[in-house]
Amino acid sequence: MNLRRLLLCTDMDRTIIPNGTQSEHPHARQKFKSFCSHPDVTLVYVTGRHKKLVQQAIKNYHLPQPDYVITDVGTKIYKVENSQSWHELKEWEQEISRSWNGYNHQQIKDLLNDIDYLILQENSKQNTHKLSYYLPLFIDSDVVITKMSHLLKQQNINGSILWSIDELKNIGLLDVLPVNATKLHAIQFLQKQLGFQHKETVFAGDSGNDLPVLVSSIQSILVDNASDEIKTSAVQLARQNGNEETLYIAKPRVCGMNANYTAGVLEGLLHYLPDFNDLIAR
Repeated sequence: MNLRRLLLCTDMDRTIIPNGTQSEHPHARQKFKSFCSHPDVTLVYVTGRHKKLVQQAIKNYHLPQPDYVITDVGTKIYKVENSQSWHELKEWEQEISRSWNGYNHQQIKDLLNDIDYLILQENSKQNTHKLSYYLPLFIDSDVVITKMSHLLKQQNINGSILWSIDELKNIGLLDVLPVNATKLHAIQFLQKQLGFQHKETVFAGDSGNDLPVLVSSIQSILVDNASDEIKTSAVQLARQNGNEETLYIAKPRVCGMNANYTAGVLEGLLHYLPDFNDLIAR
């Protein structure tokens, strides 16, 4: 079957990893793995996980081996030769480093050192362009983020501060990143490096940190197990951006499967690329 080439970019947790509360169709992951083995498919994982956690997930969940991995909330990109050979793209590091105005990880940490209640996360959750903290939930995160932003702007550091909550540990998470170190920018960087057009690219995701890609002009899939809040936000933002046609919310239609996790990804691919039908329906 002569398929046009495809750059398939997908989030991991609760998108292709079935670690949400909804059920996974028993055959979906294997169908997804078979689809990704096609030589015209370039597979990219786009995740907040760091390298070791990605490798662990691939092994534990029997996921297909990717060609590229965007890790650490967009701050690292690796070209994957095999399970043991991952090569970091230094061009991406150079691209995002400009936003920090010559400051390195240690210097930014020193700059923020006097802000109360910030607790530095473990070394495994830090990297060259990702400075990560815990923040107790009884502290007003908006006040802390405002203080952090003020200190960064004083030094002309063009950074972004991401806030999220680790519900299992019941603690807040703050990541300081270069402003262009995002999933969207990283995907666009790979598109340019590899020569893929938007019509040859599809992204799949499920959560809030996927929204910038989901509502962009890149063809995107929101899997059915995403929350109703995310679905509503995605539709509204895509409409505001004039990108309604490049957002697809998966529904149970393909091959009798539900549209959760990899089943939703496959259904979205069929929506955008019907010529893949025979490969998906195997």
